[in-house]
Amino acid sequence: MINFGIVFNVIGVLLMLLGGFMLTALPFSIMYESGDTSSIIYSSITAIVIGLIIWFSTRETSKSISKREGFLIVSLGWVAISFGSTLPYLYSGILPNMTNALFESVSGLTTTGATVINDIEALPKGILYWRSLTQWLGGMGIIVLTVAIFPLLGIGGVELFVAEAPGPTSDKIHPRIKETAKRLWFIYLGLTLILTIILKLLGMSFYDALNHGLTTMATGGFSTKNASIAHFDHLGIHYTIGLFMLIAGINYTVIYYMLKGNFKKVWRSDEFKTYLTIVIILILMVTATVFNVSDLDLEASFRQSAFQIISMITTTGFVVADYTSWIPALTLLFFILLFVGACAGSTSGGIKIIRHLVLFKNSFLELKRLLHPKAIIRTKIDQKIVAPRVLTHILVFLLLYLLIFVIGSIVMTILFLDFEQPLITSIGAVATCLGNVGPSIGELGPFDNFAKVPFIGKWILVVLMLLGRLELFTILILVTPYFWRRN
Repeated sequence: MINFGIVFNVIGVLLMLLGGFMLTALPFSIMYESGDTSSIIYSSITAIVIGLIIWFSTRETSKSISKREGFLIVSLGWVAISFGSTLPYLYSGILPNMTNALFESVSGLTTTGATVINDIEALPKGILYWRSLTQWLGGMGIIVLTVAIFPLLGIGGVELFVAEAPGPTSDKIHPRIKETAKRLWFIYLGLTLILTIILKLLGMSFYDALNHGLTTMATGGFSTKNASIAHFDHLGIHYTIGLFMLIAGINYTVIYYMLKGNFKKVWRSDEFKTYLTIVIILILMVTATVFNVSDLDLEASFRQSAFQIISMITTTGFVVADYTSWIPALTLLFFILLFVGACAGSTSGGIKIIRHLVLFKNSFLELKRLLHPKAIIRTKIDQKIVAPRVLTHILVFLLLYLLIFVIGSIVMTILFLDFEQPLITSIGAVATCLGNVGPSIGELGPFDNFAKVPFIGKWILVVLMLLGRLELFTILILVTPYFWRRN
């Protein structure tokens, strides 16, 4: 029997916290006299009151949580805060349409970074800050989920480090989930503050520095400028944001060991080494190509190539150049990067490198097994054997991911018949939303937005963003009949 009381009790707490975070937008609204003060206050009060009512009515419920309640809390919790995050947009009239408000809200919380707003710079400062804050909150929420919560539910790329033991990794940061989450929060907050200070010293206003600090560490990609990072014609800003995007794509457990000086454990991570190798190789390849096919000098070719490679592979989505204007081969490469993702246990979206690594290792060993059918040949990650259940989990995940992409692309192609490039635009939109990246290809490229997407299409993309961010299974399991059976 599912304990719905504890599910709604947690959702009530989440809504109250959401309302509290909304109030942090007030100083910017008042300071810049942007006219959105009342909208922020009303939004906060609404979220807190609804949350308080839900929490108060379920406060006497049992506090025990089984796996079923865990899945419901994660899925319904994200849906609840997604709708709650629309309140500032709705009250202010910036996005009076629920579809557009929800799209912007979900895009923020899932750190996708796709937007339906045509003129970002015209937004009131309080609302614009709230837009950035949704990404920061969503990014941290994902870290806690993937490193502390998902392993308990038996899902997520991080379970490769888990074996059968509860907790984030076999070498736990701390044995208790509460302490693990607390330490991850401190790392996340600390990196955000450091980046904000550096960007301020490099010439950004404090407001712009804070907003980009929030969205960079969340690998979200929302900017305060219409032209994204391309607006800032400053080499230091480009290289700094590129470096911190690279850091944000690393598993936070690995970052923790870096900060502790335990580099032996850092270099023991096969995923981390693969991540750096892929980034370096791609940067060199793309830099050489851009230098040869464009009028850019070597430094500009390297900077723009490195920035866009890191931005796409970490699913941040910041832009300093239109990569679709280089050559078709590079457009295809950047489309492929929509499916990669950075490390599990980071704020990045996508499939994650650890899954690709296991797939390729197991596929290579399968060829060896054909020659030695009686031999016991195991797939290993970090010198540890990957359990057969985990291998199956990854294969099923990849199959479902591909299936959702194909079905979504077919449906979106039908909806995009009025577009000049319906097929290219459709597969790009589905891939970027499912991978939580942001910029796409076709008519939804790096300097375009999603305002032109049809009503139904936006709702489909909202579902895809949530599916991708919550590792597919978290939501898909809710539509299976055996989830709702008593036994």
